[in-house]
Amino acid sequence: MRFATWEADGRVRAGVVSDAGLHELPARTTVLDLVRAGLPAALDVGEVALRRPAVSLADVRLLPPLAAPTVRDFVAFEEHVEGMVAPSGEPVPPEWYQAPTFYFTNPYALVGAFDDVAVPPGSQRFDFELEVAVVVGRDGASLTPEQAREHVFGYTVLNDWSARDLQGREMAVKLGPAKGKDSATTLGPWLVTADELERYRDDEGFLNLDMRVSVNGTEVGQDLLSNMGWPFEELIAYASRGTEVRAGDVLGSGTCGNGGCLAELWGRRGEPTPPPLRPGDVVEMTVEGVGTIRNRVVEGLDLPPVRPARPRQRTRKRLP
Repeated sequence: MRFATWEADGRVRAGVVSDAGLHELPARTTVLDLVRAGLPAALDVGEVALRRPAVSLADVRLLPPLAAPTVRDFVAFEEHVEGMVAPSGEPVPPEWYQAPTFYFTNPYALVGAFDDVAVPPGSQRFDFELEVAVVVGRDGASLTPEQAREHVFGYTVLNDWSARDLQGREMAVKLGPAKGKDSATTLGPWLVTADELERYRDDEGFLNLDMRVSVNGTEVGQDLLSNMGWPFEELIAYASRGTEVRAGDVLGSGTCGNGGCLAELWGRRGEPTPPPLRPGDVVEMTVEGVGTIRNRVVEGLDLPPVRPARPRQRTRKRLP
């Protein structure tokens, strides 16, 4: 089953997606409510909603499928890391293989599947990242991967928009990414329940889904989701290790390889080709079994430059 959130006539609604269109859930019920109720209960509510009249997708603006309380983004594709470190000539850091690494990104910056996306202030090297996200369906702490399998509610497409120039400056300080990543994250077009994708699962537990991205109609990247170094259950287990995950939390796979982002291609080619995204560019991503998102890049805010740190004398006592 596919659950979506949309806006029409100034009102936000949530419902089930069918070939006929969108079927609204009971009033004031959100997709996050369904996730927190658990997958079996959500499917029951969805079956009832499917009996209601459908609204055409063409008549609405799709929003992010749910209001995620937290968003973690992993870096689970070895080939992506290879491309990102290529300019330095260094191999993939051995630490990458030891455990899945993630950062927390901005849950307030989620945008819909077909929304415009503004270039972050001050950025000249704007980029996309083709990913799939898993949505946690139950609260849990220090889960095993086997337990985590039962905590999966569903999946959605994720584009982790990235200001590479801002990101590079931040990470040179051994912290971040921060402003390089928090301007926009596309989620959509809807949330596909886990049962819908079980037919794609291989013998090792990975989802064998085709992933593609194009810019202005030209394909620049293609990979299989099954090329992740860890399946989603292990990502959830790691995120919960010594702490907790909660229903509605979103965990991104990280960027796929083979052109899942421009920066990987820049690293392998030694030059910025294709060029960084500019206003007017249209980025389209399709993940087999999940759906398609398409965003147009637009001009961002023209803000004053950030003031640099002021030199200080490092006095330790207040002067009289």
